[in-house]
Amino acid sequence: MNRAPIEVWLVEDDDDVRQTLLQTLHLSDMPARGFSRAEQALKALKPDAAVVFLSDVRMPGMDGLALLRQLQQQDPDLPVLLLTGHGDIPMAVEAMRLGTQDFFEKPYQPEQLLHSLRRAVDKRALILDNRQLRRRLAAGKQAELLLGNTPEMEQLRRQIDNIADTSASVLILGETGTGKELVARSLHQGSGRKGNFVAINCTALPESIFESEMFGAEPGAFTGVTKRRIGKVEHADNGTLFLDEIEGMPLHLQAKMLRVLQESVLERLGGNQLVQVDARVVAATKIDLQEAGRAGLFRPDLYFRLNVVTLALPPLRQRRADIPLLFLHFVEQAQQHYNRDVPAPADALLQQLMCRDWPGNVRELRHAAEQYVLGVMPAEPAHNLMTLPEQLAALEQQLISDAMHKTQNQVALAAEQLGIPRKTLYDKLARYRD
Repeated sequence: MNRAPIEVWLVEDDDDVRQTLLQTLHLSDMPARGFSRAEQALKALKPDAAVVFLSDVRMPGMDGLALLRQLQQQDPDLPVLLLTGHGDIPMAVEAMRLGTQDFFEKPYQPEQLLHSLRRAVDKRALILDNRQLRRRLAAGKQAELLLGNTPEMEQLRRQIDNIADTSASVLILGETGTGKELVARSLHQGSGRKGNFVAINCTALPESIFESEMFGAEPGAFTGVTKRRIGKVEHADNGTLFLDEIEGMPLHLQAKMLRVLQESVLERLGGNQLVQVDARVVAATKIDLQEAGRAGLFRPDLYFRLNVVTLALPPLRQRRADIPLLFLHFVEQAQQHYNRDVPAPADALLQQLMCRDWPGNVRELRHAAEQYVLGVMPAEPAHNLMTLPEQLAALEQQLISDAMHKTQNQVALAAEQLGIPRKTLYDKLARYRD
């Protein structure tokens, strides 16, 4: 999702202190803007602004606590950090009660302040992404369900945009729970086709009724059929036919599906008439179909006909930086579904979620979000947590992903921001995409 970088708005009436802090922020690659009065900042603030606030408390006119109260009224999710040089404990308690993100007493440690600001920036980014997502979902833009800012997801969305309006067959590869049907729906949405999106799980249909369900049946084709029955393939005419777990299609019926792909015709069960059908076929699998073909379990010619374009979906463990955004989105959905209002997930919880392996991928993460909303989310067993090297690798991947996103995938700029050679970044990107 496209969004402006988060900016720190510094409210400080002392010119020297303000300029010093702004310089510190700029040297730390944090975009910042300074104000000498709280009233000026409030006047400049727009709804859903990509900002976090850092404000002095003791100021002429509107002070920091009054600013905090006003910002809480305008946007309760806007992070605000406060600075004071007066060591006033009751003031700090009141600031925390009002909802300040953090409170620093002068003189403060710059490293601690920068660390807290970065956490505030990350929090604001997640909030704005989630708001943007909800608006797009409300407008019916289902493709936005392919959430994520990691290079893997941005590349996937580009691939979908490139092929959606073609008639090319697509084979989607991915583990269980990675969102294969969402990709198929996104392809249908972008295709411009006016027909139906028809999804079939090939392993869920009993073999005894598979042919009639897929290709339809004429009266008298078998006991109980008294009138013509339209099958799933025909129902997808001028639309999209999504064949999930295509490896479950009976071998003797794969020839009929191959004919649909090659000649755009089918025969209903018990009939001799050829029926023209224009359905874009998207198939999905979690196994190696070529290996299945060599084992005699899948027709190689059908595999090659399906595999005009291949889209590989990364498992969630390979795009850990997307987990907080996904989890917040699923929490929002669950709150609406169960009519529950729960506190926003703490940063510590989001970090823990990023350390899990998620064998069930996005589907499992959605389930965890529902458990969180219902108050029954279990603690993760210690043996499922990542080792230290795995955690460090996940953190490195997140930092690289963030840098690539901020620089709009410009490797040279991202490498400079990360402080590593360009070749090193290329090598790391290639490793994380494998």
